[in-house]
Amino acid sequence: MPTPEFILELRKKVGHDLLWLMGVSGYVEDERGRVLLGRRSDTGEWAMVYGINEPGEEPADTVAREVKEETGVDVIVTDLVSVKSSHRVLTYANGDNTMYMDHLFVCKPDPNGNTEPFVGDEESLNVGWFSPDDLPQPLADTTVERMGYVREYLKNKANGDAHAQFSFNGTIR
Repeated sequence: MPTPEFILELRKKVGHDLLWLMGVSGYVEDERGRVLLGRRSDTGEWAMVYGINEPGEEPADTVAREVKEETGVDVIVTDLVSVKSSHRVLTYANGDNTMYMDHLFVCKPDPNGNTEPFVGDEESLNVGWFSPDDLPQPLADTTVERMGYVREYLKNKANGDAHAQFSFNGTIR
């Protein structure tokens, strides 16, 4: 689903003015350590799955829904990696201005669901599993950044510190 209906309704009232939205990103890793990525139809870049929370929808449910819609893969959400606010305004081709607060989650394929990716909607040109050592190009800058957050989170978790990353008073915690 490209633009949620509630945003289209808001845009009728506020035009292209800045909207602050809640978003989610999903780092999906299978049992072989491969990462699920999709090649976006709007930019041509490979990226983790991301999307926008519907009003009242839990962020973890949003990421599972988005992964299913875009890649066909059913996932189990296991960890909250970070909660980060964007510091730049995104201006879309139609002139809409948006900023996001992103909730980044680690997910794994649901063994009781579909684990074979396929292009699930018009947002993706291609989808697949990739070794972290052999990622497709071009890779979206936001995905590179978020993968860094995931690596840091998993390293901290392995050392007994599994709290989600966030900024407080300008410091990453």
